[in-house]
Amino acid sequence: MSSLDDLYRQVILDHSRERHGAGLLGGAAAQSHQINPTCGDEVTLELHVDAVTHSVHVAWEGNGCAISMASASLLSDLVAGTDLDGLSARIRAFREMLRSRGADSGDEELLGDAVVLSGVSRYIARVKCAMLAWVALEDTLTRVDG
Repeated sequence: MSSLDDLYRQVILDHSRERHGAGLLGGAAAQSHQINPTCGDEVTLELHVDAVTHSVHVAWEGNGCAISMASASLLSDLVAGTDLDGLSARIRAFREMLRSRGADSGDEELLGDAVVLSGVSRYIARVKCAMLAWVALEDTLTRVDG
């Protein structure tokens, strides 16, 4: 295993323990609850949108494996303060990375530290774990007014 793989593994473990953005706040523009029926992982994600700037942040809670919890934490860091309009491109880039079976290491400009999850794409059974919070975010985008 390469030192880069070791670093990625450590980042995933750190985020699964120290869950950034964890804890629902209420008053969200939209909320989504998603369950991975394969393994039982679940996440509830709130999308909060600033009415003036349209910048966003997410709050979430969930239970599941290290990959699903780390993915939600990384997502929370990534979208904090970004523009509402740019979220769909980030979700698409993340999904493409995870569907690549290791061929796509991810666009760090769009995905930031979430590229550490690129290795998950080699393990088909774990892709749904990594996608869970991102699917919840995508669902919230369909529920936001305006």
